[in-house]
Amino acid sequence: MGEHLNPPTGPAMPSIRYAADAPEFDTAERCAISEWSNCVQDPTVSIAHARVRPGVTTCWHCVRDTAERYVILQGEGRVEVGDLPPQTVGPGDVVLIPAGCRQRIANVGTIDLCFLAICTPRFQAANYCDLEAS
Repeated sequence: MGEHLNPPTGPAMPSIRYAADAPEFDTAERCAISEWSNCVQDPTVSIAHARVRPGVTTCWHCVRDTAERYVILQGEGRVEVGDLPPQTVGPGDVVLIPAGCRQRIANVGTIDLCFLAICTPRFQAANYCDLEAS
C-alpha cells in the first residue's frame, strides 16, 4: 500500500510563485511576456502571461518539442495555427497548439489581448523557432 504504479509528476517541492516576482518584458515576437512559472523544479509545465497590443500581430513561430495552450483572458484575437484557417478567439477560449506547429495571434480588438501561454514540457528558449527570421 502507498506505492504508486505511476508516480505523479510535477514540482519537486511545494512552492508559490508570485506575479510580482515576474516582471513583464517585451519580446522580438511583438508581445509582452511575464513568466509566472518556468523553472527546473517544475519541468513538466510553464505558465506565462502574454499581452499583445491592439493592431499588433505576433511573429510566425513554433516551439520544438513543446505543446502549448493559449487561454484567452481578455480582448479579441485572430489566431492562426498550423494549416487551420484564421479563427476569432475571446475570453475563455482555449487554443491547442501541438509541439512544432506554426502559430501566430493578432489583436483585432481595441484593448490589450491577454492570455496565458501554458507549455508542456516547460518553455525553453532553445526550442523557440522564429519562422520569419531571414
